[in-house]
Amino acid sequence: MTGEPQRQKVPLIFYRTAAGSEPVREWLKGLDEAERQMVGKDLLRAQWRWPVGMPLCRPMGNGLWEVRTDLPTKRTARVLLCLYREHLVALHGFIKKTRATPDEDLATARKRQKELER
Repeated sequence: MTGEPQRQKVPLIFYRTAAGSEPVREWLKGLDEAERQMVGKDLLRAQWRWPVGMPLCRPMGNGLWEVRTDLPTKRTARVLLCLYREHLVALHGFIKKTRATPDEDLATARKRQKELER
């Protein structure tokens, strides 16, 4: 058998708070069906192609990555994730309203990333 080795899908899990909630899963449920499906498709693409670069994924530094989804509603969704113990962990999701990723969204993801690594 020649060619590229068989790609493995990197499992994706949702960050879970100490109280047991999954903020990204809850955020996704708040999106309409078409938007939710598009974000889900991009997360799946990231899992199959990991590590993947632009335009789908952008490194945000210190092991944080941003999955970028342009929605049919002309909005832009972002899911911030990290690789932890061979899993992609969805740390934070939001609708981007400015050109730069807001500091508070990055801070939320970094805080959750640190909690994982404890």
